[in-house]
Amino acid sequence: MNLTFNKCDIHQSTDDCTAVFVYQDRSTFSRQVKAIQLKLRTTIPAVDTGDFKGKDGQSTVLYVKRSASLRRYILIGLGEQQRLSAERIRRAAAIAARKARSLHASSLSLMVPVPSQRFGEAVAALAEGAYLSLYRFDKYLTKEKDSPSGVETLTICEPRGANARQGKRIVDRTKILCEATVLARDLGNAPGNEIYPETLADAARASSRRGAYDASVLDEHEIKNLGMGGVLGVSQGSAHPPRFIILEYGNPGRRPVVLVGKGVTFDSGGISIKPSAGMAEMKMDMSGAAAVIGTFEAVSRLKLPVHIIGLIPAVENMPSGSSIRPGDILRHYNGKTSEVDNTDAEGRLILADALAYAEQYKPTAVIDLATLTGAVVVALGHHATGMMGNDRELMRQLRQAGEATYERLWELPLFDEYEKLVKSDIADVKNVGGRWAGAITGAMFLKKFVGSYKWAHLDIAGTAILEEPGSYTTRGASGVGVRLLTEFLRRWK
Repeated sequence: MNLTFNKCDIHQSTDDCTAVFVYQDRSTFSRQVKAIQLKLRTTIPAVDTGDFKGKDGQSTVLYVKRSASLRRYILIGLGEQQRLSAERIRRAAAIAARKARSLHASSLSLMVPVPSQRFGEAVAALAEGAYLSLYRFDKYLTKEKDSPSGVETLTICEPRGANARQGKRIVDRTKILCEATVLARDLGNAPGNEIYPETLADAARASSRRGAYDASVLDEHEIKNLGMGGVLGVSQGSAHPPRFIILEYGNPGRRPVVLVGKGVTFDSGGISIKPSAGMAEMKMDMSGAAAVIGTFEAVSRLKLPVHIIGLIPAVENMPSGSSIRPGDILRHYNGKTSEVDNTDAEGRLILADALAYAEQYKPTAVIDLATLTGAVVVALGHHATGMMGNDRELMRQLRQAGEATYERLWELPLFDEYEKLVKSDIADVKNVGGRWAGAITGAMFLKKFVGSYKWAHLDIAGTAILEEPGSYTTRGASGVGVRLLTEFLRRWK
């Protein structure tokens, strides 16, 4: 999609649709409406009837005859001006973009709605909301030759052009971030016969060429030589062998931040097989890995001054005669053992090897992302990611990045009392903790394999796999984590 910034007022726009944003406050609303009517030389029927009052999320379409053509103007309400936020702008832009698509428009201009002191925030939010709302995973749909192509051009417009250089820079940066998020969505939405451990590794290599970062891939023999029993154990029931993907960007002379992504490309549950209803969603069980790959693409293309390492254990969890069984014991990279009480708690088994492997980099912080538990969805639904860890400052900075991007995090406790729930009588730890506090016991298992570094665990099971579309997300893979981690790394000291 073409995303640009331009100096342009509403009456100068030549795009198929132009989005104009209006506040609800009575005096401001009246002033804005009068200015719009004056510039377009028309009345606004929905205002005259009281159907449109600028309330948050309200919209109306205005048709105006201009020269030989009929122009469409989409008025979007922003609500009260004092309650304006970046997220409200994102959602308003999404409404405009989806409305333009429903009108079969191929181009859309969005007018910057705020004063100059919040200009940068508004431009980024407009671009994110519009761009991401137009995403569709349609590569497998057969298209008719004369079917509408959809919105292909988005232009962020400022009437005065006083901030043109800044606006262009922000739009260029936001486009990279959106493209990286779309990459993560595409990887998550791709079916299991397209993305499996070997092809996930190929996708990482392809991204590394675009972003100019390093990507190396360990095969099953190298994984075995390293003693990664969790990765080997989970994958042994599948016809697809495992891969361990290592990404690196930045100055090797600096201690890195390590990002670990769960890469279960399809999770049947193994011998502890899942119910068939909803199992198709388990192609998205590698959303943590997708977020890490997307973050590397964004950070490298944005040339952020950071050093990061990415670790992705990639496996497919399938039932067969060679699958691991409940009661099996695995030995991990750091020598610790785990008892497999349930083969459907497989993500923590492969993350254990990756977290132990991360110690060698002497990282300033390690952050893992995983669609780890259904329990976190029960606790937080689809609106917040569960966060646990061992360092207050690291989690504080992650939470701030989450508020800025609206990929919000909510901390759950890791009290010592929870540790007994994953205690095993025959191994160092067991991989499930019973009925209660499932998200916490999953993190407690991982904590056993965390080294002396600062660590945060993000359980994205509820935010990565969506049952319903949101303002600028669709049903399926959300690409969560890319914008969050990129913002976190931009701020990280």
